[in-house]
Amino acid sequence: MTGLPPAPPPSREYPDRPWVGIGVIVFRGEEVLLVRRARPPRQGEWSIPGGAQHLGETVEEAARRELLEETGVAAGPLHIALAVDAINHDEEGRPRFHYTIIDFAARWLAGTPQAGDDASEAAWFTRKQLSSLGLRAEVLRAIAEGRRRLDAEEPPFRNPA
Repeated sequence: MTGLPPAPPPSREYPDRPWVGIGVIVFRGEEVLLVRRARPPRQGEWSIPGGAQHLGETVEEAARRELLEETGVAAGPLHIALAVDAINHDEEGRPRFHYTIIDFAARWLAGTPQAGDDASEAAWFTRKQLSSLGLRAEVLRAIAEGRRRLDAEEPPFRNPA
């Protein structure tokens, strides 16, 4: 023991490296589950449920944990839909937030959406309703790719570890 206090956790704002973010695009029939973000970045926007991967946690474990924490919903099996970078710059052009996001697609298994953790709302939406939510193009692309992956019956993600 060194007698020094523990180091503060690294900040997600103005990070020294990208954070790994995990999203889960959940479908229940023709509906998709979305959450309204309660914190920056993208506070107040509807988005895919998800959050940061914890140290020592597999991406699959992170996906299931984040989905349950933010929505109270269980889904599976998990299929990798896409991986993207989400970089938000400040007025001076510095990266204020930088996430490398792995989005999974899955079918709803159980649970009624209940906002939790850093979500202020959680709800199901039909394809028609999506156009009225002001979703970013990246979110719409992820939803479309998630649907395509599930419709193609591609093998689910399996962590070899």
